[in-house]
Amino acid sequence: MADDAKPRVKVPKSAAAGEVVTIKALISHKMESGQRKDAEGNLIPRSIINRFTCELNGVNVVDVAIDPAVSTNPYFEFDARVDAAGEFKFTWYDDDGSVYEDTKPIEVA
Repeated sequence: MADDAKPRVKVPKSAAAGEVVTIKALISHKMESGQRKDAEGNLIPRSIINRFTCELNGVNVVDVAIDPAVSTNPYFEFDARVDAAGEFKFTWYDDDGSVYEDTKPIEVA
């Protein structure tokens, strides 16, 4: 588990019913390839975010498979249609089995 992994998401606080909103999601993560060595010459274990998902009220909005060549601190920006108030759930999956989650509410005005 990457101890310093920190999810950050930006979701509008409210939207009109049927409005399309822009969502921004970033996770601070080193994305260690497993090929580098530490100061003692030992391989640093691989730790790469390999999947990102977003749901709104349990319905899939986006599901991304991430290749190992992605940069440190992967950032995603995408649009989502908001038909009802609820909660966005963001999930990042790490090669080492770790799962990082964040949630953000949205109201329908």
